This record gives sequence, structure tokens and C-alpha cells, in this order.
Amino acid sequence: MSQHRPSRHNLGTVISFEFRRTVLKPKFWAISLAVPVLIAVVVGLIALSGQTTAERAESQGSEPVVFTYTDASGLIDPGIARAAGGTPATDPAAARAAVVAGVSQCHIDYPKDPLSTPISVRGRDLGLFDSARYNAVAESVFRSSIEQRIGDPTLAKLALHPPDVDLVTYAGGQPTPGIAGVIAPGIFLVLFYLGVLMLGNQMLNVTLEEKENRVTEMILTTMNPTTLIVGKVLALICIGIVQGLVVGIPASLVFGLLSNSLGVPAASPAGPALGSIPINLGAVAIGFGLFLTSFLMFTGLLVAIGAVMPSAKEAGNAFGVVVMSMFIPLYAASLLVSDPHGVVSQIFTFFPLTAPVSALLRNATGGLDGWEAAVTLVILAGCAWLFLILGVRLFRTGSISYDSRVKIGRALGWRRGR
Repeated sequence: MSQHRPSRHNLGTVISFEFRRTVLKPKFWAISLAVPVLIAVVVGLIALSGQTTAERAESQGSEPVVFTYTDASGLIDPGIARAAGGTPATDPAAARAAVVAGVSQCHIDYPKDPLSTPISVRGRDLGLFDSARYNAVAESVFRSSIEQRIGDPTLAKLALHPPDVDLVTYAGGQPTPGIAGVIAPGIFLVLFYLGVLMLGNQMLNVTLEEKENRVTEMILTTMNPTTLIVGKVLALICIGIVQGLVVGIPASLVFGLLSNSLGVPAASPAGPALGSIPINLGAVAIGFGLFLTSFLMFTGLLVAIGAVMPSAKEAGNAFGVVVMSMFIPLYAASLLVSDPHGVVSQIFTFFPLTAPVSALLRNATGGLDGWEAAVTLVILAGCAWLFLILGVRLFRTGSISYDSRVKIGRALGWRRGR
């Protein structure tokens, strides 16, 4: 009698079942919508805070500050100081003591050499932000006095406020976008972090759920384990796409609505752009490839971890180590950007667990060569395939190890038992 072999035609059924089971849960939408809602709340709070600060500054500007001052530099114009609410003091120590005692509101000491010694301001506490009025008054009186001495308003403004510099750099005869060029390829780094952090537990549960429910024997009698796991992974990718759209579409709408109020120009002179974001198609294509292979590699790794561990609690500890490896390159981010072709950067880029973040960061900042991108893509794709095959093998041989970890060596046939 021939041995029954599970059919592979159930792949579509697995994908459909896993996708619908997750997407139809209210918890899924609550978690997915929490990110754009949180972004909207933060943006709203920042806008409200900015408006409140501006109104407070405007109201404070209409309230004069009464102060005493001494001028060892001889640069302060008495008329300007008087108009700002200042009165000259003959005894600096007594004037400061009056402020400490609460008799005087503020005292300003202008030093003999303002280039080497700061202006000393002592004032009655008006709160963390309101007390900044004293600095503004001291600087305003000093600036206006300097302008009065120079005589020419244009020369005075140039002396106190150098003109802005408009820098445009070129490569290959074409203008480079500068810091704005980091945005488009850098989005894939953000998406990678969001994808793994939001879907990490589901990646672990690809194999753990059936083991914890004690139904693996029944499932494997009717379905090939490769079909089961591949179907779950593909469903997970579809779920990730849905979550990306749920987060990305509202974020894009908010950016479009706020771009005019934030003063964002309609286009960039450095090249093709979406809004004000320059688009480098090569960097974006590499970023997408790195994001996809990195996501698949971490998915395969977490699937393999889930196949080894007997419970979600133990798998969670291993997941913490995986997440840690994602954040290690951030501590070396300055080195990856400043010395992208150094030894440390090469190690971080080609080591599988640190390669995703390192390569995506270097690609966003323009420090990843074409051959390095190709090698990294091969490494990530190869590791993704190996981890997925390893997960299938461990799940097949260790599916009934409900209460103990799967012995990897025995599962792979490295150690033969009697």
C-alpha cells in the first residue's frame, strides 16, 4: 500500500483562511489604526502647542520688562535702553540683590568685552518659558544699540545677521538633492521597523499556534508542512501590505493637507519629486528590494524560532534578542554614515542580522555602492530561503514536541538516535 502524501493544492486555502482570520478581527484594526491616530494626535498637539507659544510670545511682547542695567562696554545707547524699560544702575551688586529680594524685576550687566564674556541677566522667576523674556530684552537692547552706532541699517543687519547660504551640490553634471534625498529611500527603513515590530508576534505564531493547540498531527495528515508554512507567510505578507496602507494613506493625506500650512514647496529643483520629496528611482528600487528581502529573512528566522520553542512565552525571549539585533546598527549610525566603506560598516552590512538596518541606512544616505547592494540582497534572500526551509524542517520533525524544545541537531539529522 502506497504511503499517503499530503497535497499542495491547499496553498490558496491557507492564505485565504489566515488572511481573513486576522483581518476580520477587531483587534487587528484597532492596532493598525492606532498608529495613524497617534500620529494625528501628536501632529495636532504640536500644532496647538506652536500656536499657543506664538500667542504667548505675542502677548509677552506687548508687556514691557522693567529692568536696571550697567554697561561696562560703553556700547549701550541710553535712549534705546530707556525706551525698552531700562534704568541705569550705579551699583551692580545692589541691583542684583534687589532682584534676589524681589524688589526689582530684572537686572542686566553688559560686560566690558561682549565677545569673550556673556551678558549677565538676573530676573524674577516667571516660569520655565516666560522667563526667556529677559534674554530677549537684553539681546534686543544690545542689537539695537549696535545698529545705532553703525548708522547704516543694511550694514548693521549684515553684521548681526549674516545672509543665508543656498548650497547646491552636483554629481555627474546633475544637482544632488542633499538631505531631502534621504526621505524617499529612508521610508523603507521605517517600514521595516514597523513591519517587524507590528507583525513579529504573528511571525512567531506561524508555527506556535498549532503546537500550543495540540492540533499539528491532525493538520499534517492532510497538508504538507511546507504548504502550511508558506501559505501562512504569504498571508502574513498580505496582512503587512494592508497594515502599510492603513498607516501610509492617512499619513500621506495629513502630509498633503499640512504641506501648505507648513510652507512646503510644491516641487524640488533637484529633480522629480512627489510634493517636495526628490525621488531617486535607483535608490528607491534598492530600498524596496532590501526591505522585501529583509522582511522575508526576519519572517523566516522567527518562523524557525517558533518551530523550536514549545510555547509563546519562551519564543518571546528569543524575539527580544532578534529585536535587539535590529537596533544595534542605530548605535553605529554615525559611523555608517560618515565612513560607509570602512571595515565596521562592511561587517554590519554583510552580517545577516544587522544587514537590513545597515544597508537600508547606507542606501538612504547614498553610501551604498551597487555591488554592495547586490551582495547584501543575495545574502538576505539566501538567508530568508534557508531560514524558511529550516523552519519547515523543524516544524515537520518537532511538531509533536509540545512540552520541550526541539533538538535542532536531531531534527536536521546531524545526530542519529538508536
